[in-house]
Amino acid sequence: MQRLIPTGEAARPVAFAEVPQAEPEPHEALIKVEAFAPNRGETFLLENPRPGLLPGKDVAGLVVQEAADGSGPGIGTRVVGHPAQGGWAEYAAVPTHSLAVLPDGIDLVRAAALPLAGITALRLLRTAGSLAGRRVLLTGASGGVGHYVTELAVGAGADLTAVTATPERGARLAELGARVVHDVAAAQGPFDVVLESTGGADLPLALSKVRPGGTLVWFGQASRTPVTLDFFHLLGGPERVTLQHFHYAGAPYDSDLSTLVRLVEQGRLHPEIGRVADWDQTADTLVDLRERRIRGKAVLLTGGTR
Repeated sequence: MQRLIPTGEAARPVAFAEVPQAEPEPHEALIKVEAFAPNRGETFLLENPRPGLLPGKDVAGLVVQEAADGSGPGIGTRVVGHPAQGGWAEYAAVPTHSLAVLPDGIDLVRAAALPLAGITALRLLRTAGSLAGRRVLLTGASGGVGHYVTELAVGAGADLTAVTATPERGARLAELGARVVHDVAAAQGPFDVVLESTGGADLPLALSKVRPGGTLVWFGQASRTPVTLDFFHLLGGPERVTLQHFHYAGAPYDSDLSTLVRLVEQGRLHPEIGRVADWDQTADTLVDLRERRIRGKAVLLTGGTR
């Protein structure tokens, strides 16, 4: 079968290779991948790929071999999945606890755009707790996670301020009900909850805008710049602030994937697709994703020719 593998080259980060058919473990189903969606974080891993890296965590397609242990969906079922790796291929072995069944009304393109960003948003908001009537600051709101967090948080009753440096992206977030600013300094606090994903200089600045007794949840470092916190600087800021580290990972994912599918089906969550292309354009798409030239998610289709 065909699989995309890392090259270690910045301009062409992946290339096609002919590899043996994927062999599922007893708890895994074999999925014919029809669509997959790369994430910006995966582009960073491809800059200096570790030996054996098989990229691909967000897939949608058809079950062609059900799990030997009897778990999960049967042959012929349309599914969305979140494997640990290996999704950028014609076939992928996916644990059944990382699959959700797709109803007829949800196409594979929108489904492929859901897993990592959507699961992160759901789990991040659970960590933040009840948001109805609370003031929330979201930094780094330009990406897929930011889109989903904004729509879900506003839908839950939050008064949300989203930080994005991109005016076009800000307009879309405003349509979803967010107040939009273009840098953290412009956000008018105090905030009950800050969801911080850029790191660098933004985190301490965002922390200074938390109300006394409030919480900052740190879930990313998109700036790729380490954070420095000055204890004495904080003495002039809010008291009794909780700083909490967050990472989305931890199977099972099937329940959260099913929740995301249901929200889309009900019209309460709307994946934003910025590019749909054949997977022979994956390398170029990864570069554009890394350089933030794609608004929303990019989805690659495996059905075309190379």
